[in-house]
Amino acid sequence: QVQLVESGGGLVQAGGSLKLSCAASGGTLSRYPMGWFRQAPGKEREFVAAISWPGGQGTYADSVKGRFTISRDNSKNTVYLEMNSLKPEDTAVYYCARNSKAAPFGNRSVYSSDYAYWGQGTQVTVSS
Repeated sequence: QVQLVESGGGLVQAGGSLKLSCAASGGTLSRYPMGWFRQAPGKEREFVAAISWPGGQGTYADSVKGRFTISRDNSKNTVYLEMNSLKPEDTAVYYCARNSKAAPFGNRSVYSSDYAYWGQGTQVTVSS
């Protein structure tokens, strides 16, 4: 059973940057598309970014396009989310997730229902 652990969250001022990491244990991320989602207080969980196997171009929510970059280091079984020009509305708990289907069947889905394994989340707070 794969376990995902996010890290790198914290408190940052508006305009600042953070880089989140998602490491896997007990299983592999090899051949699986990966995604990042977030959930703000009182709101539904929403898609942020996704990346294919073995990597390359990502898919992004319009709200983060041009500011966030998703990447993966397959040798380290880790996925990253680099966040720049952060805004107070980016404040949320950020979750990484592994697609339920390996490539070529899995893709850079924006739907949480397409992801089978989730981390516990890491808090990102952006102050104004």
